Amino acid sequence: MMFKRHLAALSLAALMIVAPLAGCGSKDSSTSTKTEDASSSTTATTTNTDSSSNTTTDDSTKKLTGDFEIQYFVGGYGDKWWKKVIADFKAANPDLNVKESGGPKINDQMKPRWVGGNPPDFVYIDGPNLNDRQMVEDGQLEDLTDWMKDATNIDGTKISDILAQPPQLFDGKVYDIPLVLNSWGVFWDKALFQEKGWEEPKDWQSFLAVSDKIKAAGVTPFIHTGKYPYYINGAILYPAIVSANNNDISILQDMADSKVEAFQQPAVLTALNKIVELRDKGFIDKASIQINHTDSQMLFLQHKDAFIPNGLWLPNEMAKDVPGGFSFGFIPSVTQDSGGKVVANTSTANVAIAKNAKNKEAAKAFLQFIFSEAQASQWAELSGAPSNIKGDISSSSAPSHVKDAARYLTDSNTVVVPSITFNADVDKAMQDATDALTIGKITPEEWVQRVVDVAKKVKK
Repeated sequence: MMFKRHLAALSLAALMIVAPLAGCGSKDSSTSTKTEDASSSTTATTTNTDSSSNTTTDDSTKKLTGDFEIQYFVGGYGDKWWKKVIADFKAANPDLNVKESGGPKINDQMKPRWVGGNPPDFVYIDGPNLNDRQMVEDGQLEDLTDWMKDATNIDGTKISDILAQPPQLFDGKVYDIPLVLNSWGVFWDKALFQEKGWEEPKDWQSFLAVSDKIKAAGVTPFIHTGKYPYYINGAILYPAIVSANNNDISILQDMADSKVEAFQQPAVLTALNKIVELRDKGFIDKASIQINHTDSQMLFLQHKDAFIPNGLWLPNEMAKDVPGGFSFGFIPSVTQDSGGKVVANTSTANVAIAKNAKNKEAAKAFLQFIFSEAQASQWAELSGAPSNIKGDISSSSAPSHVKDAARYLTDSNTVVVPSITFNADVDKAMQDATDALTIGKITPEEWVQRVVDVAKKVKK
């Protein structure tokens, strides 16, 4: 689930990957289905509405009717926004029978329907076992290329004009649209660092220097989610590759295209050796081996470890366990050398329409509804993450770490790496190899060879 293309100046709303986030499932949500009596016809409409429940429909527009089903994964971002926006959409379209299918296990639960050609109309592509590239290759998603050229939101604004990050192209075509923008990065507790007199990291040298002080104080500097190595890949390895490649992000796109020569570039070995440096200095908590996301995050919150690589969903996902006085510090990357640019490695959570959707007009109307500027602030406030809709969230009630992350993305000195998706087999090979590297089972050169072997098979 990773990343490419440079956007030099994103709005304050810009940020949040995923690629599928296997370790971000919420445990307190369940699958729900809500229905209302409605006609079975599926008439199109582009209603003249805003994102509140006080929406109105112009007499010249047609009503949406029939059944309309929405699938959404509930993970670190929660489901508060989904509940709110769906309620607003239903209020704006009272003749439409809206069904919600959501929860932390919804992707597994709905898989038989996707395979069987009976999917929901609309899908939020996030969480485990949903991969947009695979869905495109399997012919499961509607081609939105022509629709996106002129599509406007409910305010009459062209949707493509307000996206902080454009949709990823698959063979030049659009099949899904980024709704959420996540930035990988490194977290710490500002309050703890102030109490201990530890300097907050700005680059690799300062990160190593403060890690020495942290270790000397009896605290392990760094923990990561060993069971899901894409955390350390997304927050440490990929930014390090970009920095070592003279801030040229095309190397990640070439890796996503499974080009063998991309993995053999010197920048990859340079980046891998930074992970080796962390390992050999004894900065990595040994508990990282095969630990899951919530356990590693809990150790971090308990100050057993000072740094953790993660995505911006972390504070929201662990909200019930955050100790009083804990203040999240965040920087998108620490692997750049002194004086180098911060690399913001982003990932998205996308939305799409099923190719076999029964109510495509309602699905397109829902896209127009959710991609409004009003939804940007509402998403940031309810999910704890910026939306992919341009808009100033500085005066919103969004968490401070979200505003800090957005500040990095608006800095012209930040190298922004928009989301790409790796081939599933190559991605798995990279994760497994990184896991082995962090515990000293393989060398950086062996990491490269492992991944190259898989990439060669994929390209055949």
